[in-house]
Amino acid sequence: MGVAAADRRLLPEGRLSGPMPWVIAIMMFLTLLAAAAGLGLDHTARMLGDRIGGRVTVQIIEANPDLREAAARSALTRLEGMEGVRDARRIGEAEMARLLEPWLGGGGLAADLPIPAMIDVDLDSPGRLPQVRAAIAAVSPAARVDDGAQWLAPLARLIDALKLLALGLVLLVAGATAATVVLAARAALDTHRATIEVLHLMGATDVQVARLFQRRIALDALFGGLVGLVAADGVLLLIGQRVGAVGSELLGSVALPPHTWLILALLPIGGVLLAMLVARATILRALGRLL
Repeated sequence: MGVAAADRRLLPEGRLSGPMPWVIAIMMFLTLLAAAAGLGLDHTARMLGDRIGGRVTVQIIEANPDLREAAARSALTRLEGMEGVRDARRIGEAEMARLLEPWLGGGGLAADLPIPAMIDVDLDSPGRLPQVRAAIAAVSPAARVDDGAQWLAPLARLIDALKLLALGLVLLVAGATAATVVLAARAALDTHRATIEVLHLMGATDVQVARLFQRRIALDALFGGLVGLVAADGVLLLIGQRVGAVGSELLGSVALPPHTWLILALLPIGGVLLAMLVARATILRALGRLL
């Protein structure tokens, strides 16, 4: 018999009236937010690693301004000629004054204040750091070499922990969604038990009957997934605008690259597939017990 052709008459969907599509919409909304947080943190970690992981700051600490200037020039010359150094830049007085303004005020640097000479160094690999330390120590034993990756390490560990938390939330919500589908499938099976018995008497197989419920639940999951996707995208765009208005370079790096939006758009499809598989397995198992 044409079970698939008559499924709409046998099992009306009613996608706007039942609770299941709205529950799935909430689950998908939470899943997308957690996934976006994890993907955004991963992108941030990569960007910070690229920007700061190979960056070194050299400080020439010398009270005598003439000796400090001579050591800074010598260090800059050595760094510019070293293998593995992509860029070495002396930080000028104007930039130093701007960096120290929050602590010293806007009156400029005092002439008798011994401000260290600073050089920003961009390395092609963190493994070059020992060579830089040796070269700078030969120029000025009192010089300091600050590794950007050293202070970035605690932040990197925090980001890794937050990414694992986001992944855990995605898996938990996916499990809750699967449990919701199981309950909905069992409830639908109990509601239409008489119809199922008639279909069996007419020669319908368990697979054909399960396909009826599978289609219904898939449509509910698709509707809920699209609602959750639209709501999550709206929230993410709003948060992106607020973060962009802050003007912070660090917060600005917490952004979603274009391929991330594609991944988020595919998650509702994954939710529909999950709902179909869970519904099929639940119905087939329940029908097997009935016979």
